[in-house]
Amino acid sequence: MKLVIGSDHGGYELKEDVKQYLIDKGYDVEDVGTFSTASCDYPDIAKAACAKIQSGECERGILVCGTGVGISMAANKCKGIRAACCSDTFTARYVTLHNDANVLCFGGRVVGAGLAHELVDAYLSGTFEGGRHKIRVDKIMALEAEQL
Repeated sequence: MKLVIGSDHGGYELKEDVKQYLIDKGYDVEDVGTFSTASCDYPDIAKAACAKIQSGECERGILVCGTGVGISMAANKCKGIRAACCSDTFTARYVTLHNDANVLCFGGRVVGAGLAHELVDAYLSGTFEGGRHKIRVDKIMALEAEQL
C-alpha cells in the first residue's frame, strides 16, 4: 500500500517519526512536507497530500498538525476525501471499518510517538466493511456532490 504523509510545523517531528515507523514496516511512503519546523500553513499540506489520493497515486494518507483538527478540516474540503482526526485506537480502527476514511489525522502536540504508532496500526489494519456502512458513506459523499 502506498501512503502519503504530511504535516505542518506543529506536527513535523511526529510526522518524521511516523514516516520512519511506516517505512520500517515496509510501506511505500511519499512525504509532501513540511520538511522543517519553520512555520507553514496546514491547508497547503492537506491539499498536496489529498491530491495524491485523488489522483490514485496513493491509497491512504496520514496528516499531522498541532492538534490534528485544522489539517483534518482542510483535508475534508478536498473532493473525495474522508479525513478523521483520532486520538484513540478504537476510533482509528473504526474510521476504516465503518467510515472508509482515506486520511488519518492526529496532533503532534496531542499524541506521542507510541500512541501515534498505535493509531496508524489501527487505521491501516482493517478494510472497509461496506454493507450498511456503504449506504452511510454514500450519503456523506452525496452531501459533497450537492454543494455548489
